[in-house]
Amino acid sequence: MKTCPRMSSIRSDFERDIRFLTAYAERNAGTPPAKTSAKQAITVKRNMARAMSRHFARCPECG
Repeated sequence: MKTCPRMSSIRSDFERDIRFLTAYAERNAGTPPAKTSAKQAITVKRNMARAMSRHFARCPECG
């Protein structure tokens, strides 16, 4: 699937945030902030899927 540069930018920004939140949760396993970080990573994954889907539907180059 060929995508535009904006799609790649959206994906890389979200993936960076997910990696940061997941790594923090793994480093501090069992603590309340780590649990919150893990939950936020799941939310960010959902938001990424929503943003990419919305972009794909509206972008003339991707869709």
